[in-house]
Amino acid sequence: MARKKHYSAAEEAQVDMTPMLDIVFIMLIFFIVTTSFVKESGIEVNRPKAQQASKKPSANIFIAINEAGIVYMEKREVDIQRVRANVERMLAEAPEAQVMIQADQQAKHGIVVKVMDQVKAAGIDKISVSAEND
Repeated sequence: MARKKHYSAAEEAQVDMTPMLDIVFIMLIFFIVTTSFVKESGIEVNRPKAQQASKKPSANIFIAINEAGIVYMEKREVDIQRVRANVERMLAEAPEAQVMIQADQQAKHGIVVKVMDQVKAAGIDKISVSAEND
């Protein structure tokens, strides 16, 4: 006598979730690797107003100069002579990096020029200076 086996609905409808989890983890890794992380300068600067200011692509390296002439990179104070070394280190991490200088409108022109000189010495020729639209 042959007996038929009766299966419950729960036993018949099992789906293997392993391939779906593998795909989700691969997508997560892909998005983490392709995301560019922006490192802000770390301080709020009162930027000067400019009538001809234009939107530029976002930079990867931000350098802020406050009204007292103190230079900030990655939310920490940096000596002007150390700007070049810091930019070179950041450039090694991201070779296509761009520099944005956010100088306070009360900052001395000479300090901004010294910072720009240090950035150029590090190997970056295109430097953007941040300003607000009028």
